[in-house]
Amino acid sequence: MSNAHPFRVLRAKRLWTVNGVIVGFVAVLFTVFYVGANIDPAGHLHKLPVGLVSADEGSKVGGKQTDLGAQITQSIKKSSQGGDRIDWKLMDEAEMKEELGKGKLFGALVVPRDFTATVAALTGPGVAGKPVRPTLTVLTNQSAGSVGSSMARQATTTAAQSASAQVGEQLTAQAEAAQAQLPAAARLLLADPAVVQIEDGHPLDPHSGLGLSAFYYSLVLVVCGMLAANVISGQVDHALGYTHSDMGPLRVHNPLLRATRVQTLAISSTLMIGLSLLMGSLALAGAVGIMGMDASHLPLLWLFSVCTIAVVGIGGLGLLAVFGTPGMLFITIFYIAMAVPTSGATVPLQALPGFYRVLGEFEPLRQITGAVRSILYYDAQADAGLTRGWVMLGVGLAVAGLFGFGVTRFYDRKGLHRIPADEEPRPLLARAWSDDR
Repeated sequence: MSNAHPFRVLRAKRLWTVNGVIVGFVAVLFTVFYVGANIDPAGHLHKLPVGLVSADEGSKVGGKQTDLGAQITQSIKKSSQGGDRIDWKLMDEAEMKEELGKGKLFGALVVPRDFTATVAALTGPGVAGKPVRPTLTVLTNQSAGSVGSSMARQATTTAAQSASAQVGEQLTAQAEAAQAQLPAAARLLLADPAVVQIEDGHPLDPHSGLGLSAFYYSLVLVVCGMLAANVISGQVDHALGYTHSDMGPLRVHNPLLRATRVQTLAISSTLMIGLSLLMGSLALAGAVGIMGMDASHLPLLWLFSVCTIAVVGIGGLGLLAVFGTPGMLFITIFYIAMAVPTSGATVPLQALPGFYRVLGEFEPLRQITGAVRSILYYDAQADAGLTRGWVMLGVGLAVAGLFGFGVTRFYDRKGLHRIPADEEPRPLLARAWSDDR
């Protein structure tokens, strides 16, 4: 045992170099994923799905049967053909409500049934009295994400204002052709006749975090799984006698129980599955029972919570079993650094650079958030993200099992045991500040 002062290790260049490379890499990686993904959502916007509905029944304008609603929606759709920022989807009211109720639209622009009739009345005899202005309705959808809903609202509001100006040009031209003597106020009204009305297309309960409760609850499940994997991995190693355990000033080292790497992973995974029942129950109780989060379909939410924690935890255990201590770094990168920006919960995938949109197709947090959204906001509809969430959990479990048990079996077959036969550890129960004997 060396008598050198422990602070002498700070003179070792390798200590500074290795740790500097690791923490520097982590700093750059988190910056790239978090800041890079969210630095310019508007500039990266690509085909954000927005509904375009005309319920207008048409009316006679200037003695001619006219359907201004159809003209407006077709004009907006046609004007977007040269760009790809907004994906305007022509649909009827029933389809639009269904799509909003599944989170597949970030908003919608609706032309009401009496739009043309109300416009026609502006040039009629009552225009000098108290005219009724036509309305264009902009629907938002915070349940699909607040940033995406805001972008959709901006696009639909701009489109509605442009449509009002186009209708105003037609009315003004008709009034001038008829040589109508209109007051100045009426002429100003004709120039911009429509009122843009903003409404919530899919209202949420008040304790839904403005559409973010699903994301934060999903993040809790992922964090529970990954942290549990780290705790369980360490405790199983301690129980088998491969590592010591520091309990305050006491250090405990159990007698060695030799186990293959596959057996160790199997023990850890079994413990993970059992404890996920506890963690999933407590997570649900904390969110709903203690904090008052609005939630329905509680048995289904509980089952999905338990399965999510178990799958994430088994995936984390596999990474720890294969890579050892650096495994926790890989867990953090995969489940947090790469997952949060690509979850589509804060900034929609349609507003991310292409690289991040590709990551979002398989990163677990996006799939988990989609399923939780379906349960919390969309009445647990299968095609609102719930089916995809269950499928991806199954795929994730299969991949984690094949990777973890496949690689550890390879290690065992190659004789890469954790402790060679001639290096048996001695049972130890001693104070941390005393010499190991």
